[in-house]
Amino acid sequence: MPGDGKPSTAKHEYYMGEILAMSGAGGNHNEIFSNIFLELGNKLKSKPCRPYGSDMRMNIPENTLFTYPDISIYCNGLMHSDVDEETFILPTVIIEILSPSTKNYDEGKRFNLYKDIPSLKECIMIDSESISVEAYYINEKKNRR
Repeated sequence: MPGDGKPSTAKHEYYMGEILAMSGAGGNHNEIFSNIFLELGNKLKSKPCRPYGSDMRMNIPENTLFTYPDISIYCNGLMHSDVDEETFILPTVIIEILSPSTKNYDEGKRFNLYKDIPSLKECIMIDSESISVEAYYINEKKNRR
């Protein structure tokens, strides 16, 4: 209940003073997430990188975005944001599973905001409605897309 002093259970994205509600995921989205997350967990088991799901809040101090990527991979340990102990910075890989309601935002505005992450090496966009995966590799000079 708003105003009762309890934290919200809904996810919101925060950018430049604006709060945006994030929609829930459909069946295709959840199946794709589960398959990818299980494979990543197995592949990264003996590596220094760890995958995290969409409950992991991420902040990009360079542009003020607070968001919940579908999957984020952190390879240099977890570094807390200056904001709080439950918000993290500097992922190495971000994976977004696109749905009809979020596709344009994810591929446009959010992708451009992700490019400000200094540690980001790869951003993967998976379309949940068609057979399409786009991977963007980011080099040291930050040449993208």
